Amino acid sequence: MARRRDERIDHAVLDAVSALVREVGYPALTMEAIAARAGTTKPAIRRRWQSRQQLVVAAMARDRVGLTEIDTGCLHCDITGHLEALRAGMEDAALGPVIPALLADLAGDPGLHEEFLDVLWEPRRQACVATLRKAQERGELEQTADVDLVLDLFAAPIVFRALFRHAAMGPDFAELVTCAVLAGVGGAAGRECARAASASGRR
Repeated sequence: MARRRDERIDHAVLDAVSALVREVGYPALTMEAIAARAGTTKPAIRRRWQSRQQLVVAAMARDRVGLTEIDTGCLHCDITGHLEALRAGMEDAALGPVIPALLADLAGDPGLHEEFLDVLWEPRRQACVATLRKAQERGELEQTADVDLVLDLFAAPIVFRALFRHAAMGPDFAELVTCAVLAGVGGAAGRECARAASASGRR
């Protein structure tokens, strides 16, 4: 009879990964340090996860940093909430700074790269897709809008600034991005943003 997997070790290892990434960064993360922090052994970890990259992907998927589910019935409000969660997540040491080096490591492993997209990025996309679909049903967004493209337009400024750090993202950045994109793609929500921006400029 196969020995039952001890889930306490699983949790301890993922906790160790999350903590160490924040403390020392992804490049300095080692299996030895993870095992020591988790109170287990490298062989025990290797039986569960084959590589450091797989471990980090698993920890990031579990922690859901930068992911929120929101449904206020207002497209502007919901998108701003999603983008603010993404902004905060990309500034978290366990997500934003990890992604460039992790993606480089995953370049030679298409299977794990696909897993990264499925468990880390896709839940964020689907939460936003649900928001955009509901907005289309309410008439806030044109029915003909390309939802995938609109979603990329929303997320791109956050990710771009987080990765290249050429400009700061202040507490109002999510709001600014939301209004800029909605004004560009049209629909009732876009017209409302345009009116609000115009009124703000007159004050």
